[in-house]
Amino acid sequence: MVSQFRAVAVAVIAALCLTACGAASDDSASPTYDKAQTMNPQGGQPGPPATGELADEAPGEQAASNQPVSTFAVDVDTASYGYAKRQLLSGQRPATNTIRPEEFVNSFQQGYRQPSGDGFAVSADGARLPRTHRNSSDTARLLRVGLQTRAEPEGQRLDASLTFVVDVSGSMAEPGKLDLVKSGLHTLVDQLRTTDSVALIAYSDEADVLRQMTPVRDRSALHGAIDRLRVAGSTNLEAGLRLGYETARKSFRSGSTNRVILLSDGLPNVGTTNATSLVREVQEAAAKQITMMGVGVGSDYGDKFMEELADKGDGYVVYVSDAAEASKVFVEQLPATLAVRALDAKAQVEFDAAAVASYRLIGYENRTLSASAFRNDRVDGGEVGPGHAVTALYALHLRSGAEGHLADVRVRWQDPRTREPSEQTLSVTVASLEREFSAAAPQVQVCYAAAYFAEVLRASRYAEEVQLDDLLRLAERLSEGDKQVAELADVIQAATKFYR
Repeated sequence: MVSQFRAVAVAVIAALCLTACGAASDDSASPTYDKAQTMNPQGGQPGPPATGELADEAPGEQAASNQPVSTFAVDVDTASYGYAKRQLLSGQRPATNTIRPEEFVNSFQQGYRQPSGDGFAVSADGARLPRTHRNSSDTARLLRVGLQTRAEPEGQRLDASLTFVVDVSGSMAEPGKLDLVKSGLHTLVDQLRTTDSVALIAYSDEADVLRQMTPVRDRSALHGAIDRLRVAGSTNLEAGLRLGYETARKSFRSGSTNRVILLSDGLPNVGTTNATSLVREVQEAAAKQITMMGVGVGSDYGDKFMEELADKGDGYVVYVSDAAEASKVFVEQLPATLAVRALDAKAQVEFDAAAVASYRLIGYENRTLSASAFRNDRVDGGEVGPGHAVTALYALHLRSGAEGHLADVRVRWQDPRTREPSEQTLSVTVASLEREFSAAAPQVQVCYAAAYFAEVLRASRYAEEVQLDDLLRLAERLSEGDKQVAELADVIQAATKFYR
């Protein structure tokens, strides 16, 4: 039983170390949020936000004639869906400001083709909206844009220098927090190469170096440091993160993967308790090729804090609720490799105003970039690992009688070793979106269900276009032989008691 627990737990830690992606928004194109209106709790429409909570409003559609270009930093975070799932299945209503639709969509496998080399394979497809979609016109369409990197051949990766920053404050005493972290670290040390290195930082009221950067061949010393992790005190995340980056800088290895991995519930209560003051340091470290990853744990979780840190640090953040979740998300979905396929990856969709009247990117609000940032390699994008898929979902309206060219999809990234930029482009036609929704690829239908479920949970203006019962029936129909989608159906079912 212990060995089984450890095997599952290591997947959490390994995935954090072995996979990375992130994004940062461009200040020149910061998204605008409005306070959501309170809606009546009928059918699938959201009820009023919880006491003291304001719903984030999704930006409206853009007129293609005025703003034909949509640009965003690539990112595959999934923490928002994982945390919402845990809350709903345990009978709690998630806060609207923790719901990010793109992370719901990116939680599901898409089946995109892989490129033959580094960089991305680009794909695009879509359909008409389902007949159950309220206020849908004959011109309404759904566009799915997919970006896929090549999986890493087994045994091929750079050596790694990993600095673990572990929260050992009192809140980490909850079962499934520190015990899972410790077990995973023990198993990871046993599985890493002898040429890899690990450092261990613990923080509560203050931060301490339990082990300076140590080659994995000295496994006994690393195991001893892990055993010294004990819960005590408050949560001075600022001190832990600063000491973690200081340690990572001192032991930086050129030509290797250098990462700081934060394991925490993201709830600091000592020192700086706002991520903003730590962002600059994280950004500077990322520029020096020290990237950040984060794993969130526990029923109480500082989602926004963890997400902002990881985004600014070219990082990746995921939420893990228990051992079963860890096994499903990390063992089945993420590659066990430390390679990086693309740095500062950005995506851009340029719509043809002759065919498209208006469009809306669903989610990605805090990753939006200005059009000019796409080819500005000083503007931060996302780091993407091997075998990763990134999905962007657009809701759009065609012009009457539209045909032919619809849009051009572009992705730009830098080579991890040379920093040389590359681009890939795909042209999309109106005809590729003409199929009825029920005839669309199952993954397109799942994306729709996940995205609009998120709209309901975050009480956006688009929530009133769908009913949870319709989304539930759709997920149930698509769930045959797909455990992920079957679980989505369970989560939607759990949500109905809050939104009816």
